[in-house]
Amino acid sequence: MQVQAELDYREALRLGQREVAAAPVKNETGTLPVLDELIPPEKAVAGIRLGVTQIPMRLIVGTKTAGRVNAFSPGFMPLLPEDSEFAQKWKSLYCSHISEGIRDPIKVYEYLNRYYVEEGNKRVSVLKYCGAYSIAADVTRIMPDDDGSEEVKLYLELVEFNRSSKINFIEFSKRGSYHTLVRAMGKSADAAWSDDERADLSSAYYRFENAYQEAGGDKLKSTVGDAMLSYIRVYGYPQLCRDDKAEIRSNLKKMWEEVALNEQNESIELKTVPAEEKKQSMLSKVLPMGKPPKLKAAFVYDVPPEKSGWVLDHESGRQYAQTVLGDKVDTVPYICNGESNCPEILEKAIEDNCKLIFTTSPRMLQASLRVAVEHPDILVMNCSLNTSHRYVRTYYTRMYEVKFILGLLAGSLTRSGRLGYVCDYPIYGQIAGINAFALGAQMANPDARVYLEWSAVKGAKEAALALQGQNIHLISSQDTARFAEDDRASFGLSHIGGDRTVLLAVPVWKWGVYYEKLLRSVLDKTIKSEYATTARALNYYWGMSAGVVDIEYAPELPPASRRFADFFRSSLIRGAGQPFLTPFFTQSGEVIGANQKELSLEQIINMDYLVDNVEGSIPQYNELTDMGKSTVETVGVHQAKQEAETEAET
Repeated sequence: MQVQAELDYREALRLGQREVAAAPVKNETGTLPVLDELIPPEKAVAGIRLGVTQIPMRLIVGTKTAGRVNAFSPGFMPLLPEDSEFAQKWKSLYCSHISEGIRDPIKVYEYLNRYYVEEGNKRVSVLKYCGAYSIAADVTRIMPDDDGSEEVKLYLELVEFNRSSKINFIEFSKRGSYHTLVRAMGKSADAAWSDDERADLSSAYYRFENAYQEAGGDKLKSTVGDAMLSYIRVYGYPQLCRDDKAEIRSNLKKMWEEVALNEQNESIELKTVPAEEKKQSMLSKVLPMGKPPKLKAAFVYDVPPEKSGWVLDHESGRQYAQTVLGDKVDTVPYICNGESNCPEILEKAIEDNCKLIFTTSPRMLQASLRVAVEHPDILVMNCSLNTSHRYVRTYYTRMYEVKFILGLLAGSLTRSGRLGYVCDYPIYGQIAGINAFALGAQMANPDARVYLEWSAVKGAKEAALALQGQNIHLISSQDTARFAEDDRASFGLSHIGGDRTVLLAVPVWKWGVYYEKLLRSVLDKTIKSEYATTARALNYYWGMSAGVVDIEYAPELPPASRRFADFFRSSLIRGAGQPFLTPFFTQSGEVIGANQKELSLEQIINMDYLVDNVEGSIPQYNELTDMGKSTVETVGVHQAKQEAETEAET
């Protein structure tokens, strides 16, 4: 045993020396980080004692004090000579570990989910050399100052997750990921964890980590947790728990581009205008060519068209595109039973030889993604916004442009300065619509205030009644007419007084135009070439300039107001207008766009705040209806997902 210990110390020493020598090339220091040099030592005195627990070896990165820095490489390999007293103790500890294992816990301080050793540096060194996965440690947590940074915000989410789950080894690089994982497990934010749930997640993570590393995950910058969450988004948490390492590795191979997308800072590429249709070449006009087979496209709805204005609009769009492109395209409608049988319906469409699938609700995104991964020859497009998925293209309209015009109209028409706004869900795109309406109203009337209610909390009729109860009668409501009896009046910009509703202007979704343009891009292979020339997710985000969204005026709208709105409408159609001119202020007083003239599309899409003339707030997750929760889980803004956890903590 002693001879083997001599050989292994020599090898560990060689590894440590090599690591130190390579550090300057990597622009690294070559020494272990020292916690006392990162934060004031007095913060450690006020640390939170967590007790003895298992901690991952990979998260042990430094020492508490500088006393042992010269004895170890950055990876905790030894650096002192073979004949030193340190080396003799290392070798003795190595023999003890091989014969009976190291049982005594080390003492560490945890800061931002990294561990710094106060007692037990040599034990860490021996176990790291031997490839141990974890070690028992007496942990004291040092909470960072809440400086509002992304790093601290993400860490605080980890602390909350760890408090309930007792799991400390799963790391994510994006906020909201812990909440997404918990909901994927079918748990509510404040629900207690059973031992079986901890064991199932730990076992699934360990199998996934091994499969991920074997597949080359160590070459990516994203975390194992990021990759696991991508896997769950495609295959679901129950399947992750069932799959063995070989099955996980096989599935990872199919979805590797989705996994690799995690490490990109800008993972989404926005297509803001339709590509010009490719013209037929002169050669193809002269030479006789066989007529190509028709493209068969499936349009998948989560409810029947007769039960949803949203679905009816898409079905009307399908019929329009079929009429225009009938010689080149066959379109077929499919109806799911909510989300429950969506995967089976998508598979049925593929069996029917559909090569293009449109899923018209963000709630069908997971099923869409799985089908796209399993059938790479099928083009799948989902109607949603700001979803970063490599295998599914998404499409949506810049409805906030129309909302800005509606706000201008409302601001110019109000006498009281009190306007109402009923929004559906706190999801990407909808928040921009609220803010565009409020800024438009403020442009027309600097004293205008917008009072916000949510149909996904109260219902559309109840939300409108709540506004009327506050003596608010000019109300902007849903973007699409509803079929429910109590929601029929809640559409567009209306003046509601008592039992009388006067419709003034409505947004118009031109899905037929949108689908025609998308289908032409598929037929001439433009979409295929766009996919091949980028490693990012593709989001088609077209607006008034593309003719896919517009505004219509009711006869009751005064001519002067119509001319006023048309001035801004024509500007937006030309691509010259911009609702979000900067700077402006949020409800909290934050200045948005202080050093720029207008917001970028990415800034508009990712809005998770309300501007300062809005009265109301983004609802908490637990306040939403079941359909609202389902939608928010998929494409909700971070704040809407976060609120449920905040409520649980308090």
